[in-house]
Amino acid sequence: MLPRFVGQCAKLADIVTRHFERIFALPYIREAAMGAKLLFLCASCAILVGCGKHQDSAPQSTAEIKSLFDHWKAAFQAKDVDGVMQTYAPGAQLVSYDIVPPLQFKGADAYRKDYTEFFAQFEGPVRVDLPDMHIEAGADVAIVYGLERLTGKLTNGTPVDMWMRYTEGLKRIDGRWFVVHEHISVPVDLATGKARLDLKP
Repeated sequence: MLPRFVGQCAKLADIVTRHFERIFALPYIREAAMGAKLLFLCASCAILVGCGKHQDSAPQSTAEIKSLFDHWKAAFQAKDVDGVMQTYAPGAQLVSYDIVPPLQFKGADAYRKDYTEFFAQFEGPVRVDLPDMHIEAGADVAIVYGLERLTGKLTNGTPVDMWMRYTEGLKRIDGRWFVVHEHISVPVDLATGKARLDLKP
């Protein structure tokens, strides 16, 4: 692939060079054309190498993001708010759409409060499963989505077993992946206006 691409670039540069030589049959023009040819070839190779590096970064990014959510899951099931919040971008960079009001949470402090109140509603262990996580990762941005199952028991004794949908937008900040946007949802029955918490995949 690489030799053929470089060869095509060189052929195109030759055509450009001959075009200029026919129009301007002067030595210094030919030298300039050769310089342009070399510059064009180098630039083409640099672009190709850059694309190769981008492609090579995808598996590493995917592995790093998988590890990030493994950490989040362990912290979530331990009701460790500090551990959970390590997944999210600090400060105002985070915007989240949770399954509970308000319409949106702006900033890490607001989402920390949401998590604290959420964990306080459960008695004993809480479990979350992410059986079909999909990760589409580039060098510095990524999207993660799938279905998650939440099980546990509320402090009033009500059992919880529900499936939700999640979408995560991630960004690499100072060399480390963070969630900068999270969207959690369940389908709504438009006829009744009620959330459908009984649906299963």
